[in-house]
Amino acid sequence: MNVLRVVWQRVFMFLFYKATYLMNWRIPELIEGNDSVKLIPNKIKELGMDNCFLVIDPGLIKLGLDKGLIDAFMESNLKYTIFSKIEPNPKICDIEEGVEEYIKSGSSCIVTLGGGSAMDTAKAIGARIARPKKTIEQLGGLLKVGKKIPPLFAIPTTAGTGSETTIASVVTNEITHHKYAINDLHLIPLYAVLDPMLTVGLPKSITSSTGMDALTHAVEGYLSCDVPKKYRILAEEAVEAIIKNIEIVYNDGSNIEARREMLYASFKAGAVFTRVGLTYVHPIAHTFGGLYSVPHGLANAITLPYCLKKYGKKVYKKLSRLSDIAHLSSDGMSEEEKAKVFIEKIEELNKKMELNKTFDERYKPLIKEEDIPQMIKWAQKEANAAYYPPVILSNKDLEEIIKEIKS
Repeated sequence: MNVLRVVWQRVFMFLFYKATYLMNWRIPELIEGNDSVKLIPNKIKELGMDNCFLVIDPGLIKLGLDKGLIDAFMESNLKYTIFSKIEPNPKICDIEEGVEEYIKSGSSCIVTLGGGSAMDTAKAIGARIARPKKTIEQLGGLLKVGKKIPPLFAIPTTAGTGSETTIASVVTNEITHHKYAINDLHLIPLYAVLDPMLTVGLPKSITSSTGMDALTHAVEGYLSCDVPKKYRILAEEAVEAIIKNIEIVYNDGSNIEARREMLYASFKAGAVFTRVGLTYVHPIAHTFGGLYSVPHGLANAITLPYCLKKYGKKVYKKLSRLSDIAHLSSDGMSEEEKAKVFIEKIEELNKKMELNKTFDERYKPLIKEEDIPQMIKWAQKEANAAYYPPVILSNKDLEEIIKEIKS
């Protein structure tokens, strides 16, 4: 790898991350507890608003999981419009349709109910409302929104994406299949509603993939080169809670306490990575999502151990610390041994929850050799734009990771 390029990237990342300490970072106000979704209308009224745009995952509507929210709106005599044209990897054309519907409805705030896709859609709609003269493509990247979006209430129904606390909205260009993020502090929701009752009915496959998504957020954020103490602690707490509870909720989805712990851990992990960035796991996983429609959490779960191994000894100290916190290691083990135990635990979870099997059977056959150069290009562009990874990977490194996943 070109030495000058690595030095330049390191200097840029160092200066950029020091500058982030001057930015107005915030964490959404929490509304939490069983059936806390019913408290939203009163909060909206407190803001002096009476017309709301509801961005709801269509699958939740089919399952009737939107009933509590809709009933609360009806009982409060609040006007609302439902928009549910949402796909697992939100497309620009659907977001633009949502913008048109928002304007027609005369709404003044947004409530989004669902997983990461619903929240990404809602944030992108909000970004376009704030910047009507800019396209989604023009808003892609870092700090390009620059204006307040409509007040946003985010209600996660999965314990994974952490999108209820992040600056990111991940979208996909349906023509080029390029999957990328709009990153801006104005996209952080005003309120995050953590209602564990909404996660009880999740299928095991979604519980596992979104849970591993949250773990990826916490681990990647923790491995960043510049992490304020507050966020290091949040990452450690998230990792401990996820390792402790993810198999419990996978095997017993009705365990409310474990569901609550996972939901809160996802929130913490989201706060971490939105403040300190990620590494190379997400940039690589985004290429799988954009090109082959691999669900985001699944793509992260599969990619995570490969990247951790590639980082090598540079991350042994931090991974050994996480291994201790998650009660995976024992006395007398070296940092390297503890780090490897942590990576093995991730692989073990993927196997136990059949994430490897799902990926191998449905998505691995789709990966094309001729797509790899484009995947590398997209991943490098994302990773080098705003992240401060522990190791700067070369194109060859990324190619090796992708080919290992493909093999």
